[in-house]
Amino acid sequence: MASPSPCLLLILIVTLMAATEAVETETTASGPAGKKTYIVRVDHRAKPSVFPTHAHWYGSASFSGGGADPLPLLHVYDTVFHGFSASVTQDRAAALATHANVLAVFEDRVRRPDTTRSPQFLGLRNQVGLWSDSDYGSDVIVGVLDTGVWPERRSFSDRNLGPVPSRWRGTCETGPGFPASLCNRKLVGARFFSKGHDAAFAAGGGGINETVESRSPRDADGHGTHTASTAAGRHVFQASMSGYAEGIAKGVAPKARVATYKVCWKGSGCLDSDILAGFDCAVADGVDVISVSIGGGDGMASPYYLDPIAIGSYGAVSRGVFVASSAGNDGPTSMSVTNLSPWLTTVGAGTIDRNFPADVLLGDGRRLSGVSLYSGKPLAGTMYPLDYPGRSSGLSASLCMDNSLDPKLVAGKIVICDRGSSPRVAKGLVVKDAGGVGMILANGASNGEGLVGDAHVLPACAVGSAEGETIKAYATSAASPTVTIQFKGTILGVRPAPVVASFSGRGPNGLTPAVLKPDLIAPGVNILAAWTGSSGPTGLESDGRRTEFNILSGTSMACPHVSGAAALLKSAHPDWSPAAVRSAMMTTASLDDNLRRSVTDESTGRPATPFDFGAGHLNLDRAMDPGLVYDLSDQDYVAFLCAIGYDAKTVQVITHAPAACPARRPAMEDLNYPSISVAFNGAESNQSRRVRRTATNVGAGAGAVYQARVEMAAGQGLSIAIKPRKLVFTAGARRQSFAVTVTAAAEAAIGGAGARYAYLVWSDGEHEVRSAIVVSWMQPL
Repeated sequence: MASPSPCLLLILIVTLMAATEAVETETTASGPAGKKTYIVRVDHRAKPSVFPTHAHWYGSASFSGGGADPLPLLHVYDTVFHGFSASVTQDRAAALATHANVLAVFEDRVRRPDTTRSPQFLGLRNQVGLWSDSDYGSDVIVGVLDTGVWPERRSFSDRNLGPVPSRWRGTCETGPGFPASLCNRKLVGARFFSKGHDAAFAAGGGGINETVESRSPRDADGHGTHTASTAAGRHVFQASMSGYAEGIAKGVAPKARVATYKVCWKGSGCLDSDILAGFDCAVADGVDVISVSIGGGDGMASPYYLDPIAIGSYGAVSRGVFVASSAGNDGPTSMSVTNLSPWLTTVGAGTIDRNFPADVLLGDGRRLSGVSLYSGKPLAGTMYPLDYPGRSSGLSASLCMDNSLDPKLVAGKIVICDRGSSPRVAKGLVVKDAGGVGMILANGASNGEGLVGDAHVLPACAVGSAEGETIKAYATSAASPTVTIQFKGTILGVRPAPVVASFSGRGPNGLTPAVLKPDLIAPGVNILAAWTGSSGPTGLESDGRRTEFNILSGTSMACPHVSGAAALLKSAHPDWSPAAVRSAMMTTASLDDNLRRSVTDESTGRPATPFDFGAGHLNLDRAMDPGLVYDLSDQDYVAFLCAIGYDAKTVQVITHAPAACPARRPAMEDLNYPSISVAFNGAESNQSRRVRRTATNVGAGAGAVYQARVEMAAGQGLSIAIKPRKLVFTAGARRQSFAVTVTAAAEAAIGGAGARYAYLVWSDGEHEVRSAIVVSWMQPL
């Protein structure tokens, strides 16, 4: 392994200073009452030369104000962010905010992870195309911020891999049961971050449970192992989850190197201060791609200058590191998308052409379709009494919450449980503990017909909202209702696919409507990938089963598909910026399913819109050669931040570099994004907006001529003009600018906050460079 990185040296300094502070003040492990963790952004240029490092300066009495005790530092940030985190009282945090060199102070928050056929579904093929042209990503390092890794899994084997890239500066941190020897030429680095976590839970308990999880990079939860192997797992033969999805498991970039940064802990989530430390170390270590399948905190969109994922990712992107993030699992509610920063690539979830069907057979002969990953003893066609607790026992029983079911009523029966309020698999355990022999999990109206498979602890099947209502009606109307469940294994070639998953976070972007989010969708439903050895496939404490692979669903699973895709594109095009990589994915994304019809929304059955799937579904067969890209620089992002009303000091909180906003505020819509989103004021008619874009020719030939066309359904009430309508590229003019003028006529304004959609396509006869155009009537939150 390479010599220790600057990140490791900072950790050593802070650890020594924190130990000294503990001795001097006799602070207990739980910490004094009334303290919280705060993240402090500092103008690092102001450090007095007498201090050898920023860590020494932050921990000194001079920084604390002379008479005050030195700050009890947790993390020092020195790469993507300049500053520190510390556990202090609210009064002291307020005092820090007045420090001449402090740019911002914000409170630490808890976040949660957004919980092998898919590479082929993305258009990847052996021996040809992007896999072969990038050597499967062998020279790229993917950093994964998550719950850690189970390094012994075959997905992290380094067999036949070449040397670790010489630029790698990371390390393999050790801990109980995690020696440095577990890292190799595949798993090149592993770190863990718990100081913010420890400080947050010091007073109230509920922190790291060291009986089930060690203070090491080892993954006790499974989420991190799953996402890391989805992005970059090796080819593994005879892979399956208890017989389901049998075949060869592989990540999107099978030869890419993996560095894992454990910032989330089983059962208690991820602290912003630890996430920011993970970003800081990942960039200092030398990763090329960062994958962050972590949600947006409390569900409310924070301003970019108060969002550590936004701040950390900006620091990474400004250094050439591509960052992918999950769009959240709160769909299909409008404006539920998270991770909204324009420098992040925000990924929603879609289905693939594989399913795990199960049928519900009612006593009256009707057969209803569902899904399941149950792998235990089947019911073998035996009919059992059917019971719906919600008929007479109230809401808690209808949801099969803990201690809500009366064993006298459900023993020996198959029980209908409504989805919501508790984990799907936990409902099955409640039924089992009450003596039930099986469960039918029924979607509510908000979930629609969207289904995901679960490895239930008893015979169980999930059904859509319509099927659920049919079964409940039968259970409440028949004199002696009976039912059984048939499990049908794995089915390939499912049509239509992809479909936008009902849970996938949806637009519009409530923070800055001029930036369309999510950016695109990728496979995120029923994804097979490696799993931890310390937890069963349900994640329940009582689940004693162990499996090498597990099947999960969520935008957490979609995000690493894009991270792996970025690794391949960075390997094939090492000179591309993170914005160019994202542009290539977005402008070549698919709008059609495998029936050659428009991709549909699982929750409604209707065609999906850009608010549902952004630019469309990731298609790597086309992304390698997009023709044109929409590139972005630090200056472009600064102009965008000025455009949304941030002053120079607020911009510096994000960019950690001095910024000057122009006297005339730029237009936020002019950010050179691969999609175009225009938000008009109110429902007035005949409003017009001009948006500017600059395209860069990255095609094989220096000379190219592109013609513009607009695709738009009839009756949109929009007029869209492109000027010029022809772009001519030469060896000396690889960048060309154009303007898009969008005018909304009176009929477009009908419905107020509704939206209208169109597409701008630039074509040279070989490439189709497509940008979504969204027109809405809303104001940012």
